[in-house]
Amino acid sequence: MIENLTLTNDMMIVLGILGFTVFLFVSEIVRVDVAAIIVMVIVGVVSYFYTPLVEINHLFDGFSSNAVMSIIAVMIIGAGLDKTGLMGTVAAHILRIGGQTEKRIIPLVSGTVAIISSFMQNVGAAALFLPVIGRISNRTGLPMSRLLMPMGFCAILGGTVTMIGSSPLILLNDLILTSNRNLPAGVEQMTTFNLFDVTPVGLALVATGVLYFMYVGNRLLPAVKKKKSEGSTGGTTMSYLRETYGLSGDLFEVEVPAESPLVGKTVEQVEFGTDHKLLIVAMYGNRKRLVSPARDVEIVPNTVIAFIGGSDEIGEFAVRQRVKIRADLSTFADILAPVHAGVAEIVLPPSSKLIGKTMADIRMRKTYGISVLAQHRGGKTQRTKLGDIKFQAGDTLIVHTQWEDLARLQKDRNFVVVTTDFPHEELRPHKVNWALVFFLTALGLVLFTDLRLSVALMVGAVGMIISGVLTMDEAYEAVSWKTVFLLASLIPLGLAVEGTGTARWIAQQTLELLDGMPIWGLQAAIGVLATVFTLVMSNVGATVLLVPLAVNIALGAGADPRIFALTVAICTSNSFLIPTHQVNALIMGPAGYKVVDFMRAGGVMTVLFLIVAIAMLNVVF
Repeated sequence: MIENLTLTNDMMIVLGILGFTVFLFVSEIVRVDVAAIIVMVIVGVVSYFYTPLVEINHLFDGFSSNAVMSIIAVMIIGAGLDKTGLMGTVAAHILRIGGQTEKRIIPLVSGTVAIISSFMQNVGAAALFLPVIGRISNRTGLPMSRLLMPMGFCAILGGTVTMIGSSPLILLNDLILTSNRNLPAGVEQMTTFNLFDVTPVGLALVATGVLYFMYVGNRLLPAVKKKKSEGSTGGTTMSYLRETYGLSGDLFEVEVPAESPLVGKTVEQVEFGTDHKLLIVAMYGNRKRLVSPARDVEIVPNTVIAFIGGSDEIGEFAVRQRVKIRADLSTFADILAPVHAGVAEIVLPPSSKLIGKTMADIRMRKTYGISVLAQHRGGKTQRTKLGDIKFQAGDTLIVHTQWEDLARLQKDRNFVVVTTDFPHEELRPHKVNWALVFFLTALGLVLFTDLRLSVALMVGAVGMIISGVLTMDEAYEAVSWKTVFLLASLIPLGLAVEGTGTARWIAQQTLELLDGMPIWGLQAAIGVLATVFTLVMSNVGATVLLVPLAVNIALGAGADPRIFALTVAICTSNSFLIPTHQVNALIMGPAGYKVVDFMRAGGVMTVLFLIVAIAMLNVVF
């Protein structure tokens, strides 16, 4: 049993910092990584000036921890596999095997994503497969809303298959070693987990997710009309937009005579100053031809403008502005031809630096070479007055762009390009063998040697770079530094929770509250607590806060603290009820999901996850 502890001043300070941490995560006053850094600094300042919550000389050790370096290496290896174009090959195989039917494609897609997610970050696996799903949807006619949630949920579930599949599981072994240093005298030290120790549990969860969407969850997904077009290029572009987003239109060339009211106005004034749903995609004036002209470009007499929009809109606009519509494209016939430019869909992932900014702030045309035709969010499509709308994670942007600019966006971490069927340079397919060699090398070192996990994975990451699969700059870009700082900055708080006895005190209070409950009931309570925490804060933060608590509850109840700690690390992946998880935020926009869709389909999945996870943990361990 846990010794009877009295609440001390140090414990009260740590409890206060814990409460402040949860408040920052839930309120989202600042970004989660900023919140974690603030908490780390508070722990350091208190330790230096008041009481030693942690050893001040080791405050920043989290940045060099095994867990953090392992996550960095996994991100680089995943980016290397992506750079070879391996995902396009995977999509082709899925279509060849699965055909056109939803019941065959869902298990193939979801199972494949789950396998990939077991060896890389789940949001990375989901981002890799978002274009794949778009391609499958376009070619089969199946709506993305029927495919994206099963894919996204299985990407999350796949993170439970191996000990490197998700940040909580990568972090777990380090937390176990930390807890070992604070175990009461005479208590046996906990052993760490090997790579595939959790595989039976993870595979059972993945199978549950696949079967759920094949036979139950598919009935709970929103009913969306099927896409019939082949993508966003060629002659079916506008029919695709009309069916998917209620948009209509085509390309028109307009001559602006000297007497037109448009003369002297800027692009921004023409587009945002009226209610016309028209977008300027190119201009020719003063002997300059501009594609996706910047918002401050001024219209001069005899300018030729290429608009995209509906025929009724352009007709009314021409009358009001006294401009002449040409019968067909001539000035821009080459650069706006389908082989050079067209309409595409892009999504803002949760890690995008553009979130919270507006198009006016970013200067989308000048910075990225794209003209935004519409913005889709939460089932609604906005076409006018787009300049002042602040971007949110999961926003879908329908843009007109040249394909070379879109190809550059595929390498930009601020966007996930959904449209893939456009003429663009293949990435590095000739490097696929090198990518596979170093991926398998890293995996072999993890499996068959005692080499530290971070070092084994770094061998694969460095191999990707020296073999030319990735450049060093691309490796830097592949790392989600937000995740790195979030994880490393929370580690000192976990040390403080352990070192001051706060975890043992909370465990003592919890045991008194749950007095008489069987061990499996306590384990289930830990699983529910981890699920609730991960819905309102990051799964990393929930793991750091709850593992010490779970270990001490297990000690007090006479249970295996190692399994209770694993329960936390697995159940922090139970993030299906609301779109707070990065994967859910990523798929929300492209599929047109609403929060109620996640609550309806994710609610059942949440309960199934807890039942299967607790049952399998007790069976396997």
